[in-house]
Order: sequence, then structure tokens, then C-alpha cells
Amino acid sequence: METKKYSSYAEIDRDLEILNLEKELYYQKMKLSFDKTKESLVPSKSVSFVGDLYQKVFSGTYGTIFRMLIPYVINWLINRKRGN
Repeated sequence: METKKYSSYAEIDRDLEILNLEKELYYQKMKLSFDKTKESLVPSKSVSFVGDLYQKVFSGTYGTIFRMLIPYVINWLINRKRGN
């Protein structure tokens, strides 16, 4: 590694400013990468859409009918698997 020789404090200040800007750039890149990773791990809006859809389907008159039918359907599936 070659040692750089400076002829003035202005050159040193300029190189220090460049190094600080590079450091800030790498920090911002790392932060952006972290945010993207975090965003990819967080459930998306599709999960809340499914929850909203579930609430709409199982509320009101149709919801009551569905809730009453679910145990019968489950029993039917269980008995069908057993061969009864």
C-alpha cells in the first residue's frame, strides 16, 4: 500500500470529506438493504385482504349459515374418510 503525501491541509480535508461521504453512502445502502429485507419478511396487504374477506363472509346471515354448516361438513368429511 502506497502512502499518500499531502502538500496542504486543504488536500487532507478534501480526502477526509470524500471518506466521510463514502462512509455515509455505504451506511445508507446498508440501511436500505435492511429495510428491504424487513419489508419482505412482514406480511403483505394480501394477508389483511384475506382477513377482511373472512370477516365479510362470516358476518351477517350468510356467516351464520356457514358457521352452522361447518361442523356438519367436518363430520361428513371425517365419516367419509373412515368409510361410514
